[in-house]
Parts: sequence; structure tokens; C-alpha cells
Amino acid sequence: MNNMIVSVNPHIYAKDTTQTIMRDVLIALFPAVIASIVFFGVRALLVEVVCVAVAMACEWAFEKITHKPITVMDLSAAVTGLILALNLPAGIPIWQAMFGSFVAIIVVKQFFGGIGQNFANPAITARVIMLVAFSGAMTTWVPAAFSNAPADAVTAATPLAILGAGGTEGLPTLAQMFLGARGGSMGETSCLALLLGGLYLIYRKVISWHTPVAFIGTVLVLTALLGQQPLYQVMAGGLFLGAIFMATDYTTSPPTPAGKLIFGVGCGLITVLIRVWGNYPEGVSFSILLMNILNPYICEWTKTKPFGGVQA
Repeated sequence: MNNMIVSVNPHIYAKDTTQTIMRDVLIALFPAVIASIVFFGVRALLVEVVCVAVAMACEWAFEKITHKPITVMDLSAAVTGLILALNLPAGIPIWQAMFGSFVAIIVVKQFFGGIGQNFANPAITARVIMLVAFSGAMTTWVPAAFSNAPADAVTAATPLAILGAGGTEGLPTLAQMFLGARGGSMGETSCLALLLGGLYLIYRKVISWHTPVAFIGTVLVLTALLGQQPLYQVMAGGLFLGAIFMATDYTTSPPTPAGKLIFGVGCGLITVLIRVWGNYPEGVSFSILLMNILNPYICEWTKTKPFGGVQA
């Protein structure tokens, strides 16, 4: 009888823990990491290692200083650091990558109470802050291997930049777009790698299909209606990375299927509005951040009623 545990209902047990879920996310990101190294070289690996190491160090140090339980081994900081790294250009100065990890973990996550308490996705928010603070470095793209860029090129235009300028000359082929041989953030270019990771997460039931399909599908349909090269729009920029790995964040996205669909459609709509009529060629990060802010309202609108319950 001494081993009895008393708790309030509901009494639900699941074998999944934060650590196992985050481990699965890291496994799902592994193809994108490999693709980043293939297309952007060892420099990509360096940025990824630095971002992950600084994110984990910041979490450990903050919790140590504030006398909170040390949660660094749940791997959530490692996931945040890696997702942030994959959203950065391969040539980003290392100190700026370190700053981004600091902002993501300390400012966005820990200042709001730690895991499960942040109002917005830490990696997305840090990327947006870096885009404003270091716009030059954040929009200077290293040419990808096997791309159309000249062999001696130092920088390369992204497909979204080419499309935004109203041209098509210099666009990669659709095969290059899908495989990753194009300019962009080092983890966003290979749709194949990101799709493999997404399918793994769905198979492991870490995420559901609702938000990614609604997000990507909305961009596809709207850009087709607007005559904006829909296949390029879907594979360009950070759409796959954002839809699969950031818009599905547990803390900052709705838990219900209906809420996930609304969230994904909203992200897709804002992305297209920014890409077509905004000053930035890319809108994925901004769309997810804005929908993160609306998430409490979506949760309220789509919350389910318990069986047998009555309207309050």
C-alpha cells in the first residue's frame, strides 16, 4: 500500500515523454541536416552544432541560476537550436547564430516559464528577430552545390527572390527544387529530406497531417489562383520546414483537428499575402508567429465538449 499514487482524474497513461517526442523530432530532422551538409558543406554542420550547443547551455545555465529543475535532458532545447540553425543561411556569422539561440531559449522560452509556457515558437521568434537585427547577413545566401549558380559565385538568389522580381530566368528546375540544389536557408532547401522527416513524425504519431497539409495546400491553391507559379511557391522558401516542424509545435498550435486545419489555412493565407504583396519575398516565419498569437482564440473556438456535458 505504500506504493499507491493518489491523483485527480483523468487517469491516462502514455509511454511517450517529452524526451521521446523530442528525440523523434531530432531523428526526423536528420535527413535535412544531411542535406544541408551535402549542399552547403561543413560550414552548415558548424552552425548547427553551435546553435544546439548554445541552446542547451543557455537552458542549463538559466535553470541553474534560477534554481529551477534542470530540464536540458528532455532535448527540447536541442530541437529548438537545430530548427533555428536550419532556418539560417550557411554563411551566417557564428556570433549571430549564438545570439539567435540565446534569444530563443532565454527570452522566448525561459522568460515565459519554460517548456509549455511560451506564447510563440522560440525558433521562429528568434529567426524573425535576427531578420530584423541582421537583415544583411540573414538574406545573404551561399550558393548550393549542384545548383545553377556560377562556380565562382559568392552569393546566390533564392527562387522566391527571382519570382518576386517578376522573372523566371535563373530559376532552378523543379527537380533541383525538390532535391535541394538551390539557394536558401541551409535546412529548408531539400523538400525530399523534409518530407521524409514529416512522414516519420506522422508514422510515430508525434504530429498529425492536418496542419502541414492545410498549410501547404492553401499556399498551392492560392498561388495557382493568382498565377504565381504554384509548384515553385510550394517548394521554395521555408514552407516545408515551417509547415512540418514549426507550425506543429505542441505549445503554440491548437490540439484539435479542426483547430489544426484552421491554423494551417491561416498560416498559408498569410504566407501568400506576404509573398505576393508584401515587402519580404518570404512569409512563412511571420505567418506562423502571427498564428501563434491567435492560437488561444482558435483553441477557444474549436474546443470539444465532453460527452454528456452541457454548455456553460
